[in-house]
Amino acid sequence: MARRMMITIAVAAVAPLVAAGAVTAPKVSDQDRAFLVQAHQGNLAEIQAGHAAANATKQEVRAVAAMLVRDHTNLDSAVMQEADRAGVELPGEPNPQQRSALAQVTTKSGESFDKAWVASQITGHRQTLEAIEKQLREGTNADVKKVAYDARPVVQQHLDVLLHTSSLR
Repeated sequence: MARRMMITIAVAAVAPLVAAGAVTAPKVSDQDRAFLVQAHQGNLAEIQAGHAAANATKQEVRAVAAMLVRDHTNLDSAVMQEADRAGVELPGEPNPQQRSALAQVTTKSGESFDKAWVASQITGHRQTLEAIEKQLREGTNADVKKVAYDARPVVQQHLDVLLHTSSLR
């Protein structure tokens, strides 16, 4: 009975704060916010690129593409969850540079497509690793930094696989 009364008192004390907007989302810096937006757009770009390579000439490229779709979908789930918690609004599509890079790759066909796609993905994954490292150095929100920390080995593995794939003849 006493426990129920304490919970009721606690709820009664917090309710006016919630109603007045005093309870806010976790504090995020400009760096944290930029990282979440950048990571989301990068994930969207990787997912779109993965779908675009579903009909690549080489089976190795198709396998890497499927891995990217799967892994970046999972990574993006964590990004979206943290952005929602932090009150960061995310865009609905990759940035113009990412869209342009994919458009250039998709004008090619056959082995030319495969090579251009892998090269584009290597560039994108290197950029993503740079953004992750910057977040880990300069970010202030521990939860956003954890998203970056957790993504780093996945993105590094992708880069390693892409570099290996680029060396295949």
